[in-house]
Amino acid sequence: MSVIQGRLLHTMLHVGNLERSIDFYTRMLGMRVLRSGVFPEEGRSNAFIGYGEESDTTVLELTQWRGVSSYEHGKAFGHLAIAAPDLVSACAALRSAGVKVTREPWTVPSGTVMVAFIEDPDGYAIELVQRLS
Repeated sequence: MSVIQGRLLHTMLHVGNLERSIDFYTRMLGMRVLRSGVFPEEGRSNAFIGYGEESDTTVLELTQWRGVSSYEHGKAFGHLAIAAPDLVSACAALRSAGVKVTREPWTVPSGTVMVAFIEDPDGYAIELVQRLS
């Protein structure tokens, strides 16, 4: 029995130079920038890129952290994101099934989404996202 009936939203990669990565994925691979942001208080900038709209397809999030210009291959992967229509109930059900919830549900400052994080059996981070608006 499946606890969540969702879809894969995005994959996040840490990049050493955001503009260089955007150029590669858009110019070389034909993706387009869907949205981007700068978050000085968090020390990061990011861009969501893809072949289609986020509402219809899985996209790629590129994130650059201030002061970091390169990553070891083992640390380049960030997380997977999966839609969850009822995040609080999903986390409760997953937790009772033995899944490690590493960050409890919280609403991001913009108030548009609630997120939580879990770990898969290998320790990979998975972000569960509930759209609020």
